[in-house]
Amino acid sequence: MSFVEYGDTIKDGDTAIVFLGHESMFPVKVQHGTVTQTKYGVIRHSTDLIGKKYGSKVTCSKGGWVFILHPTPELWTMNLPHRTQILYSTDISIITMMLELKPGSIVCESGTGSGSLSHALIRTVAPTGHLYTVEFHQQRAEKAREEFREHGVEHLVTVTNQDVCKNGFGVSNIADAVFLDIPSPWEAIGHAKSALKAEGGRICSFSPCIEQVQRTCLAMEEYGFTEINTLEILLRVYNVRTISLQIPDLGKAAEDNSSTGFDSRNTSNQGSPCANLQQGTVQFKSGVPLREMVGHTGYLTFATKS
Repeated sequence: MSFVEYGDTIKDGDTAIVFLGHESMFPVKVQHGTVTQTKYGVIRHSTDLIGKKYGSKVTCSKGGWVFILHPTPELWTMNLPHRTQILYSTDISIITMMLELKPGSIVCESGTGSGSLSHALIRTVAPTGHLYTVEFHQQRAEKAREEFREHGVEHLVTVTNQDVCKNGFGVSNIADAVFLDIPSPWEAIGHAKSALKAEGGRICSFSPCIEQVQRTCLAMEEYGFTEINTLEILLRVYNVRTISLQIPDLGKAAEDNSSTGFDSRNTSNQGSPCANLQQGTVQFKSGVPLREMVGHTGYLTFATKS
């Protein structure tokens, strides 16, 4: 099993996603002789998982059923164990696009955190690219190495435990892109410039506070970065619903109906919106925004090495 190479069959040692519904799923490490408890009953790894195909419908001991999915960076983002605050797919997608990443790209990242962005970067640069990720916290760095090994991507990533603001990324003049998610990114701009290739490399810094953005932009200008811009991605969800709207009284309804060829006695028109004219309302499908939405996530600052 690998996060960047799809496999058909569930094997002992794989990480799989147990899907109970769109709002309920969790990861499980498949091990011979192990059982997993769900609200629908027990899943026995030896008989219910190992040897089955990913995507299979598995019946639990109480008669309920779940799906077993192959892990992807998107599913892992939704289910990973949180060691830090993480980036979600909305921000990850714009980061990948704005940094102009592709298979074969070399990327430097700090800090690794829970590995949400790291998995997406690895899949994007695979099979010939590489991710150099730096984590200040020793235990988080060790856990990240363990996860990358379990997920079959350790050959595509190098995890370093050090302070990027003092010691940099450990590479020079090879990176196509640098990503910073640290409390004081302005202190690492010089090291980011050293890690980037001679010309045209891209940098991105994620910060929750505008004061961090201001200091980072000043540091980018000081080190000669160009095309500096900051943006924020806010996701607004719409629900598709059937709504009823009152028909306005424009006068001379009878004449208007006759001119358009409408006959209220004609049963063939009952399936059209005009069929509801006698009731004074008409029904439409419409997108209705949620009453509440996230007001702030974080600022993404992008720049180019001149």
